[in-house]
Amino acid sequence: MKLTKKFVIALVGMAIIGSSIAGFTTMQASSTPLVSAVAANTQQVKYNKPKYIFTFIGDGMSYVQLNAAQVYKGVTEQGGINLGKLAVSSFPVVGSATTQDSTSFCPDSASTATAISSGVKTHSGVIGYNADKQTKPESITEKLKKDGYKIGVVSSVSIDHATPAAFYAHEVSRSNMYNIALQLAESDFDYFGGGSLAQPTGKDNDQADAFKIIEENGYTIADTAEEIKALNKDSGKVYAISPELQDSQSMNYAVDTEKGDLQLKDFVKKGIEVLDNEDGFFMMVEGGKIDWAGHANDARANIGDVIALDEAVQVAIDFASKHPEETLILVTGDHETGGMTIGYSTTGYNTAFNMLENQEMSYVEFDKLIADYKASTNAKDAKVEDLLPTIKENFGLITSKDKDASKNPEMVMTDYEYNKLEKAFNETMKATADRSKDEEAGVLYGGYEPLSVTLTHILNNKAGIGWTSYSHTGVPVPVYAMGQGQELFNGAYDNTDIFHKLVEICGLK
Repeated sequence: MKLTKKFVIALVGMAIIGSSIAGFTTMQASSTPLVSAVAANTQQVKYNKPKYIFTFIGDGMSYVQLNAAQVYKGVTEQGGINLGKLAVSSFPVVGSATTQDSTSFCPDSASTATAISSGVKTHSGVIGYNADKQTKPESITEKLKKDGYKIGVVSSVSIDHATPAAFYAHEVSRSNMYNIALQLAESDFDYFGGGSLAQPTGKDNDQADAFKIIEENGYTIADTAEEIKALNKDSGKVYAISPELQDSQSMNYAVDTEKGDLQLKDFVKKGIEVLDNEDGFFMMVEGGKIDWAGHANDARANIGDVIALDEAVQVAIDFASKHPEETLILVTGDHETGGMTIGYSTTGYNTAFNMLENQEMSYVEFDKLIADYKASTNAKDAKVEDLLPTIKENFGLITSKDKDASKNPEMVMTDYEYNKLEKAFNETMKATADRSKDEEAGVLYGGYEPLSVTLTHILNNKAGIGWTSYSHTGVPVPVYAMGQGQELFNGAYDNTDIFHKLVEICGLK
């Protein structure tokens, strides 16, 4: 076969391009402190080791939760078919991470947080151990602490919960929260903030007070707004606990906060002050109650906490604008919770997220109103009509007989919806031990207060939001990156690769 001159030139050109791509891949795979990449055979891009690293984790947050927050902000701020802006919308790099652990495609927070913090697959429920439950990987925080960085861990849920724990503890069961609290005390990490401890004196309240042990290990515990505001880089090791706590020693849902309450973003701002030093810092920040709202299928609470996490991300972006060559910010989820989707069978192609504005409180706070009603009402005399004014006030849902039915027809419950509400009310009025435990009850209520979860379902469905589960699901999660080494987080990969990419960028072993 005779080769033409043009064909030979084309072959040579392809060889050169192939060589360039191979060189680029080899450089990306290196683990030196300075990561290099060759682009277009002429331009060399260098990533300096970041001095400041923020890793934000929305527990239970995947693509739909983020987009639901964008839709909600868009329709409430502008109306029509508009997406509201989130801080993560400005990130130049977006990757995608799979989330399965060594036991399930629907993993839990312990194993997925361990994957992110330590780069290994392990069992659901296991924190900071390999799948053998015997050997412990060294986490990114432990590595960076040895490298001179200061370390911060912030969460809107209790600080001994699975996700924050994976960044400072090693425990074969996430339920051993007292042991986790003791490891916090021994970690020598520099800043903890957000929620309190769920088991400060152990499961049976028979152990030495973990708060005292934490203080004995050199930590200042600040649990008032005044004490927290006074903290700075000279405060030493700090554990800042939110003065306002809700369920299971967590911070309030964003929808339940009052003006002046400390928010997740405030703990990030304070963390930056406390961790400020010449050698740099790493801060992990978890929006933990995104997950809890997902479990309960409460879209309004879920969206509110996604926005709260995003506001905390904005604090990091503002900091990075002053240190653009030294900062890396990552935002991801550990897994998805609830099987949330935009669209519902009865709404067809329509959505009405503005309806969610009618919800004034989370399911947790409404549960308290139900408890008050049950405490003051004989079960035989209880009737759902008693609670209709409270339901209207806090969810906006009304019956066709309500005086505002003609003004707000979209908030009128259909006969089908009202029958569901009445059935849920009857279940709620029963003692917990007497409630139905059949398959239908599991599908309808998922172990939550029947009336509360039914109200959120009705409102969510009217708005055009559906749920498939009260548990975690197996869908991938986004990984947003901004700053030094951001390009390495492009593409599709496993959640363990987040750890390995950080190790590479930071030049760690």
